[in-house]
Amino acid sequence: MKRTPLFLIFILTFCISKPASSQYTIKQPNAIPLHGEWSFALDPAEMGITGQWFTDKVAQGSRFDKVTVPHCFSADPRYGFYTGTVWYRKPFSWKVTSGKRVILHFDAAYYKTRIWLNNQKVGDHEGGYTPFSFDVTDFLKDGDNLLAVSVNNNTWKPGTIPGAKDNNDVNDAFMGWLNYGGLVRPVYLTIEPEVYAENIKIEATPDLEKGTAVLKTRLRIRNASKQAYSAKSSYIVLFQNKPVSLNWKSKSASIPAGQTGFLESETTLSAAQVKLWNLDDPNLYQLKASAGTDTIASSFGIRKIEIRNTQLLLNGKSLKLAGGNRVVDYPGLGSLEPDWLVEKDFRLMKEAGMEFQRLTHYTPSEYFYELADRYGMLIISEAGNWQLTPNQMDNDSMRTKFRSQFREMAERDWNHPSIIAYSVGNEYLSEQPAGQRWTKDMIAYARELDATRLYTFATMRLNILPKKPEDEASQYVDFVSTNTYGNHAKALDHIHALYPEKPILISEWGIRADNKSENWLDNTALKAHHFGESEINQAKHISDIAAEIRKRDYVIGASWWTYNDYQSRFHGTNPNGYRPWGIVRPDRELRPAYKTHQHEMAPVTLEKASFQSGEQGEQQLTIRITARKDFPSYAISGYYLMANGKKIPIANLNPGESKEITIPVTGFDKNLSISIYKPTGFKIVDEILELK
Repeated sequence: MKRTPLFLIFILTFCISKPASSQYTIKQPNAIPLHGEWSFALDPAEMGITGQWFTDKVAQGSRFDKVTVPHCFSADPRYGFYTGTVWYRKPFSWKVTSGKRVILHFDAAYYKTRIWLNNQKVGDHEGGYTPFSFDVTDFLKDGDNLLAVSVNNNTWKPGTIPGAKDNNDVNDAFMGWLNYGGLVRPVYLTIEPEVYAENIKIEATPDLEKGTAVLKTRLRIRNASKQAYSAKSSYIVLFQNKPVSLNWKSKSASIPAGQTGFLESETTLSAAQVKLWNLDDPNLYQLKASAGTDTIASSFGIRKIEIRNTQLLLNGKSLKLAGGNRVVDYPGLGSLEPDWLVEKDFRLMKEAGMEFQRLTHYTPSEYFYELADRYGMLIISEAGNWQLTPNQMDNDSMRTKFRSQFREMAERDWNHPSIIAYSVGNEYLSEQPAGQRWTKDMIAYARELDATRLYTFATMRLNILPKKPEDEASQYVDFVSTNTYGNHAKALDHIHALYPEKPILISEWGIRADNKSENWLDNTALKAHHFGESEINQAKHISDIAAEIRKRDYVIGASWWTYNDYQSRFHGTNPNGYRPWGIVRPDRELRPAYKTHQHEMAPVTLEKASFQSGEQGEQQLTIRITARKDFPSYAISGYYLMANGKKIPIANLNPGESKEITIPVTGFDKNLSISIYKPTGFKIVDEILELK
């Protein structure tokens, strides 16, 4: 988390001019990237360790291919359908410096990773989507060094998270999305002093009545020296690049040699110093913490998330928002997420009205969360448990693996104001005793790590079960998340009757763009005879279900499955390898459903109120802007419209309020294009009105 926040410019363009290796954000400003050319080899016979492929005894050019890291070997045409162990090797030069520690970082590698440096084993890691690191100081030498990494992506068997089920059902292995393997995110080194800051947790809690805020920090210090260290901390907070004057209450700590310790500090921001973070005004602060000679930095936002009377409140105001599940998948890239792709997806999702979602069943690149912080988006982050069986959820090893992956996710992301909740799993048998235990235990564990977030899981069982609220694990959540693919009105009313005091998020809903039914879903999709008609039916489905959602005040969100098409080996996948659930195709070409979702899920509506044509040829169009009262619904501020090349501000509107705007019209055009923009610059309404 050593970083200079917001040091990248957000470019909403499809930029492909730079080499892929230069397009990956590394948050640590002092990082030494190990991107670029690596040697690579498949190891289907598992001969690499016996043959010591990690050593300099194996010639660097000895039948190894050349690849560019970050690298997804599953998307590389040379290794397309391979599942198993692969090897990466990277020579690099180094000059050893005394009194420093060198840390080797992997932002993610899928799935099981082993690391060697200069013929010596450094360590192992299991988990495909979260960061990990090792202190490699004592492994380095002056001159030439050799880093070797083996990666195994075989998660199509029980025992991994995600992984196959152990119930022996046909076609029930883990194949829901591809097990894209490789060094899929940046690999780099950092140089630290012997006593350095590893991480910092920032909690910014506003008092909405007084307008003030309490700021707490917990700084984790690693003492890698050979003597005890008396640690003290100091802090600088910036807002809009200007220092915020604060009086800190800080505790010192003595950290034994070779140990890790914590420094806790607290301060209060006055009402004049507090600028709340919200969806359309995402104010960010920057904090720099120093301990000894080391400094760590992070951005943060001041905001309050609450559940009250079946409503989700952000800073005391009710929010109801649409969202979308984004699968990390792109043609030719697999699970690689270069900045240009993250930026493109973020823009398309924002403009489609996808602003409150569980992005997917695993942890995407952190750059997406950086953009969500900077431009406003609410996210539920989920780790691991994708349809684990009762036996797996009661297995101590599986529980340990989940806790490890959840901790790595939480420690990476806990300062992001965009992340308002964590999910402890998806579509497991939550009415079974094992599912109940898992939900209760994992939420309790997660709250120990981060008590500032809301907690949920995505259930598929409440659509038909149970008859009593205590019969299903949603009794333990802050809000109910339901994956519902049919009979929406009946299912939602049933869930609300079970948990009348809990708001409901539809964490998954949708139909495929080819409208093929899924035998594992209660899918009411219309059957069509050709693809074009199916895509129209997909768009119609959005409007139909949106109408049902609007009748139910307790629904706080609806997250479409999926934003994008994705590759899969799951049964029911089309012959081209893709599952066409997306409102955009694999290459992000828009489907008709995209415009429908944008229209239905914008927080404002636009309609023609009147059109007048005078005797002298002057014409005036009056339009009515209304903030939706039902769904989606929240107060809008700072919005504007564009018409005839002019920017016209829209008055602040609470849900249900309207404002009329008169626009002079010249020329002989029969239509006028009008667009409405958020204050953050995203176009959310794009209409053509007839001039008559």
